[in-house]
Amino acid sequence: MSDTQTVSQNNMNRMQALGADWWNDSCDITELSDAVATGAVGATSNPVIVAAAVAQDPDRWIPVLEKLIADNPSDSEEDIAWKLIERVGTDASKLLLPTYEATNGQKGHLCLQVNPKEYRNAERMLEHGKHLASLAPNIAIKAPATKPGLEAVEEMTAAGVRVNVTVSFSVAQAVAAAEAIERGLKQAETPDANFPYVTIMIGRVDDQLKRTHQSQGIDINPESLEWGGIAVFKHATQIFRQRCYKGTLLAAAYRNQIHWSEIIGTDVLQSIPYDWWKGYHNVDIEPRLSLDEPVDESILNDLNQFPDFKQAYDEDGMQPEEFVHYDASIHTINQFIEGYEGLLKTVRDKMLI
Repeated sequence: MSDTQTVSQNNMNRMQALGADWWNDSCDITELSDAVATGAVGATSNPVIVAAAVAQDPDRWIPVLEKLIADNPSDSEEDIAWKLIERVGTDASKLLLPTYEATNGQKGHLCLQVNPKEYRNAERMLEHGKHLASLAPNIAIKAPATKPGLEAVEEMTAAGVRVNVTVSFSVAQAVAAAEAIERGLKQAETPDANFPYVTIMIGRVDDQLKRTHQSQGIDINPESLEWGGIAVFKHATQIFRQRCYKGTLLAAAYRNQIHWSEIIGTDVLQSIPYDWWKGYHNVDIEPRLSLDEPVDESILNDLNQFPDFKQAYDEDGMQPEEFVHYDASIHTINQFIEGYEGLLKTVRDKMLI
């Protein structure tokens, strides 16, 4: 083992020694195997991630895809794509099953996302989520923090489906998601057996502010733009604690080192891309419980010059009808759908050979 590998393992292990868990932000089998061996207790996927996993490991997945096509000659490319997504997800979920069993279902979850094209249709997301949840005991279902998505989240939770709310960038969305989960738990037969998640895509908050900064030229310290998502996440954490929401906040969409080091806490999760958590191993920083440390006032003053930061930071910054129209939501939904369509093209290309 190299010195770099030793340092990297120690960094993640030191974080977990503080009581802070983390996930691998991919279901790629090779990456996830390494992550689980290093201590990851969960993993996520979406159509973009699955498409990347197939592209990164064609020797594993192209034969699977070709067999699915051969065995299902009347299936559409969309039918085959979902069979492939389900196979990738269930294979990944097996790597986390020992953790799931050892923790009585509290950890060891693999996330599968409902069809991103259905972000406006609660009934279809609910139906699809129930199906995906039936594939393995340790599946969590990702649905977007749009108004219809949260309606589906409530119904899935009521039906005993574990959820992870995604396409979420704001305190308002996180609170609305937590409230939808709470309503669902009140209807569930075994609410104590459900361990739901609420994601805030912190890096995409920063991406949005950087787009605004570039287009409007707001006069601030550019380094403040790296802290927008962190500030939103810390604020949401305070509210979740005050109201004792059962949903666990989860940070995702990493862009820099402080997205890891400045939100380490025992009651939240970090879903970290493989290359990022491997890179954090080389950072000369002693992990600390940093989640409760406030963001510097000068940084907040800079960020508050952005109306889209106020929308993300203030609990009443947006109403549910506005969630889908927030710029970060638009960018992310488009990316998810484009990634899904890219996967459909991979299937189509194989079908037409």
